[in-house]
Amino acid sequence: MDAISPTSSTSETTVDVLVVGGGIQGAGVAQATQAAGYQTLIVEKTAWAAGTSSKSSKLIHGGLRYLQSGDFSLVRESLKERSLLLKLAPELVHSNWFSIPIYHDSTYRPWQIRAGLTLYWLLTGCSSEGRFEVVPSADWSSLCGLKTEGLQKVFRYRDAQTDDTRLTEAVVRSAQSLGADTRCPATLRSATQTPQGYRVELETTAGIETIHCRLLVNAAGPWINLLARAITPQPQIIDIDLVQGAHLILDQKISEQCFYLEAPSDGRAVFVVPWYDGTLLGTTETAFDNNPDNTAVKDEERQYLLEVLHHYFPDYPGQVCGEMAGLRVLPKKVLPKEATGFHLRSREVQFVESNGYLAIYGGKLTGYRATAEKVLQRVEKQLGRANHIADTQHIRLCEEPKS
Repeated sequence: MDAISPTSSTSETTVDVLVVGGGIQGAGVAQATQAAGYQTLIVEKTAWAAGTSSKSSKLIHGGLRYLQSGDFSLVRESLKERSLLLKLAPELVHSNWFSIPIYHDSTYRPWQIRAGLTLYWLLTGCSSEGRFEVVPSADWSSLCGLKTEGLQKVFRYRDAQTDDTRLTEAVVRSAQSLGADTRCPATLRSATQTPQGYRVELETTAGIETIHCRLLVNAAGPWINLLARAITPQPQIIDIDLVQGAHLILDQKISEQCFYLEAPSDGRAVFVVPWYDGTLLGTTETAFDNNPDNTAVKDEERQYLLEVLHHYFPDYPGQVCGEMAGLRVLPKKVLPKEATGFHLRSREVQFVESNGYLAIYGGKLTGYRATAEKVLQRVEKQLGRANHIADTQHIRLCEEPKS
């Protein structure tokens, strides 16, 4: 972990819950535990959402492709959270149309896509948000340059988009408004278990700070096992795969709507979505075995995504103007025997829990609040119930006021 040059001052702070990690999962836990009445401190070593939470596909969605691996409960939960976020964060999360083109050589037939979208709709509780439609062939010319040669059918359904960094920052602000404390930037130097919980030393810009907490929550994402190894005694560790997802940012907007495409080379899902004045193209799934601080888009990932782009939008004139790479955490123990690729791995969150310690393995942007609720249930078992201040199902998330 990067060191901060502190002054010589020292201080001590006592809290109920110390959350380490300022991505969307840590922010959600800080909001939930503070709302439940536990004095909470959240710590981040660089900036809010600096890691994976700022390098996602920017989607708030049920995960249509997860139906393929039978993760029905995860999809149902995500669709519920999508609906909730559309109400709680209208400035940050907005609904949009997603088009799925089916060609003669596509892996899935139109009836299969129709069946999947019908199930997707059923898992929303048959809500209007889950309805889908078929785009008439007479309207294919309005699909912003999408290749029509060999095109058999186009389905259209609704999901949602966000700016993941701004959403994470809004959740942190929500936690602060409820009374949570923050340290950013701050680096964890050590954490030692005590009869009362943990004694943690932080390096901050103000100096060395000692934190006494009743419960230590490890929400460090890709750094989760590195953090666990800095704790004495070392808690249980789950073997994980780190999977890199790369995105390219294009300088011209293809459409105001989104496209759900099948990569011709391997059949994976790739999204083309509007991103401010340009377009976001992603993502890949590449095994990663380096330090999580050293993510970078690889040449083969760049080529893979551009091949998808030019296959479906052969006349697109724009250029790549940016790129990013984030890491997913996939616990190895949830790999089904029949799964042959990362895209078939379950995205269900895994927890490691011991006296005074809780670690969060995995998690999706869309389901951060539901994950935090599961964490809260475990916090209450360890610490006992506190006097609830608020319920995160009813807390609105807003943009930071403009100065």
